[in-house]
Amino acid sequence: MRISLTTSESRLAGSGLLLGILIAVGACGGDRTSDRTAQRSAQRPEGVSPLFTMLPDTAPNPADNPRTAARVELGHMLFFEPKLSRSSTISCNTCHVVGAAGIDSRDIAIGEGARSGTRNSPTVFNAAFLDAQFWDGRAPTLEEQAKGPIQEHVEMDLTPEEAVQRLRDTGYEPYFARAFPGEADPLNFENIAHAIAAFERTLLTPGSAFDRYLGGDTTALTTQQKQGLALFQGAGCIGCHNGVLLGGNGFAAFSHVEGSTDVGRAAVTKRPEDRYVFRIAPLRNVALTAPYFHNGSAKSLHEAVAIMGQAQLRRQFTEAEVDALVAFLESLTGEFPLIPNPQLPRVIPPSGRVRVAPLDTTQARADTTQRRGAR
Repeated sequence: MRISLTTSESRLAGSGLLLGILIAVGACGGDRTSDRTAQRSAQRPEGVSPLFTMLPDTAPNPADNPRTAARVELGHMLFFEPKLSRSSTISCNTCHVVGAAGIDSRDIAIGEGARSGTRNSPTVFNAAFLDAQFWDGRAPTLEEQAKGPIQEHVEMDLTPEEAVQRLRDTGYEPYFARAFPGEADPLNFENIAHAIAAFERTLLTPGSAFDRYLGGDTTALTTQQKQGLALFQGAGCIGCHNGVLLGGNGFAAFSHVEGSTDVGRAAVTKRPEDRYVFRIAPLRNVALTAPYFHNGSAKSLHEAVAIMGQAQLRRQFTEAEVDALVAFLESLTGEFPLIPNPQLPRVIPPSGRVRVAPLDTTQARADTTQRRGAR
């Protein structure tokens, strides 16, 4: 089974607190982290496939882009920075809203000049665990992915040189110097992508009911969710949707869209056998990321599950089976970190010097709903 990914206000004083939230394991609190550590040592319930893995509290940290407080802070600002688009109105957060499960809730993304993209915006949460980015897998890393939308005509529509100059003119140089110490000219396009990727690796949602169940808490799932889990395994959904994200690492043909103009991975590989092949969608938080599929054609999770049964498994799920599968998928909703809107550099004093707030005094406005459970 393959399903697409896709406010209360408060003021936080001190970026030490802010960065603690962003880098802290799962941003879910010490007690919950301790609980999850204990759960991992417990025995998983009988009948649960070893192909499932609990979502870790931290993401892999690549050697060529180490995560530091300064780098995450810069990436946080750049993720919300509209000056990285030609009209200065669109940011990464426009299509991957961190306060709305990392999506824009549109069938197809809308970018610069109200131009329409061709695909649904996948969620940015937990993308750190993907083996490849984008629906067609054309970017192998978060760093490579971050470069694409900035340059894409229908998304943000800037050249790398324009992006760098805009940030330089706005006052970002001291932030890049702090995030990439020792470099002669740290404000460059590669480092823009590295900073955004470092921030995105903090966007994790551990602590779902399913994670607690995998950790040995047999009461974490309802009876209907357990029925859905058994069906998910028995019907063959687990063949594609397994691992830490229940999907996301691999590709599969999607017969439901055969005949459409979007040929999927074939546009990247140029191989006929890759026509209508797309990256298998990860299912973490899938209950919050409608509409579904790469083209946003399924408006509800019930509809998506029914379609996947027919298209991928050649099976007509009953209404009760669809309800059970949806109930299980709702158990995959994790605990979302609180991501404030950052304070962005804007005014350069006449002296030409930019005042950079110390890491422990920056203020930011929170504009994110804390999501917990399957609400």
